[in-house]
Amino acid sequence: MPGHAGAPTGLVLLRRLPFLATDDRCAHDQISLLLYTIPIVRKLFFLFVLAALAAAGWFTWTVYSPVEFPAQQSVLLRTGWGTRRIARELKASGVIRSETAFVLWHQLHPQRSLKAGEYMFGNAANTVTVHQRIAAGDIFVHTVVIPEGFTLFDVAAAMEQAGLGTQAQFMHTAAVAVDQISDLAPEAKSLEGFLFPDTYEFTRTETMQDMVGAMVKRFRREAAALGLSGDVLRAVTMGSIVERETRVPEERALVASVYFNRLGRKIALDADPTVIYAHQLAGTYRGALHHDDLQIHSPYNTYKYPGLPPGPIGNPGRAALEAAMHPAATKFLFFVGDGSGHHRFARTLAEHNQNVAKLRRAVAGRGSL
Repeated sequence: MPGHAGAPTGLVLLRRLPFLATDDRCAHDQISLLLYTIPIVRKLFFLFVLAALAAAGWFTWTVYSPVEFPAQQSVLLRTGWGTRRIARELKASGVIRSETAFVLWHQLHPQRSLKAGEYMFGNAANTVTVHQRIAAGDIFVHTVVIPEGFTLFDVAAAMEQAGLGTQAQFMHTAAVAVDQISDLAPEAKSLEGFLFPDTYEFTRTETMQDMVGAMVKRFRREAAALGLSGDVLRAVTMGSIVERETRVPEERALVASVYFNRLGRKIALDADPTVIYAHQLAGTYRGALHHDDLQIHSPYNTYKYPGLPPGPIGNPGRAALEAAMHPAATKFLFFVGDGSGHHRFARTLAEHNQNVAKLRRAVAGRGSL
C-alpha cells in the first residue's frame, strides 16, 4: 500500500535531519576555531622569527664583537678539559663575552679540536679569534736563557723570572731528580753541572720535572757529541771551574792545563770560583771575594782542601768541557788576570809573583802589563 510504502521514507528523513544539523554546527565550530587560530599562529610565527633574529643578532655580536681588557691576558688551559670547561675559564679571564656562544661556535666547527696550553691575548679579542688560536694550538712559550757558567741558583732565578715556577720549586726538583744522571755520574749529589747552557722554550703546561729533564737531555746530547766518557763527574767539575775562570776561548785549555798540572803535583788548586761557590751554598756570599772568605770550612774551598771539589760549581758549556777533556800540554802552575779580561801564565812561583806585581802596578795606574 502507498501509505505503508512512504511512511518509512519520511521517518528516515526525519531522523537524519537532526544529524545533518549537528554536523553543520561542528563544521561551523571548526571553521570558527580555524579562523580564530590562524592569527594566533601567525603571531606565534612572527614572534618566533623575531626571537630567532634576536638570537642570531646576539650570537653574531657576541662572537664577532671584540672584548677589550686593560693589558695582555694570560689563560692557562689544562690537558683533559672539555669545551665547556675551557669556555668557563675564558669567560672568567674576561677574554670572551659568553660561554654559551663559545660552545655553540665550537659546535659549528666540530672538525677543529681545542688544544691545551697557555695562551696570551692582546688588549682586545673576539670569540672567533680566540677559538681559532686555541684550535691552532698557538701556545705562548716562555724563553729561558741559561748562559755558560750559570749555577743552580742562577738557573732557578732565571726560571722564576720567566714565570715558570719559584726558585724553591726548581731547587727541590733539581735535588730529587739527580737520578736522571745516575748512569753518567753515580757519585753526583745534585744536577749542578748537568743542566746544559742553552736557550730553552717552555710552556706552563710542562712540569718542572719536564723542564729540568730537557736541560739534562741537552747535556747528554752534547756529551755524546764530545765523546765524554770515563770519569764524567771529574770532567764536568773541571769544566765548570774553567768556565768560571775565563771567558777567553784561547785560554780555556791553558787554564785547564794549570789545574791538571797542580793536581798531578798534589798542589792545592787555589781556585777563587770554588770559594765563591762554597759561600753561595752557605748563603754567605757578599758579591765579591774577600781575603777572610778564604777561611770558609767547605769541601768546595780549594785553598784549604786539596784536589777537585766534590762536584761542579756551575754548568759549563761545550768549549769548557772540551778544554777539560783536552787540556793544553804546558808546565804552567799559576795564572793571574792582567786587568783586561785575559790572564798571564807562569811556570814558577817567582814568575807568578812578578806577574802579580805588574798587575798591582797596572791597577794603581803606575804601569801596564
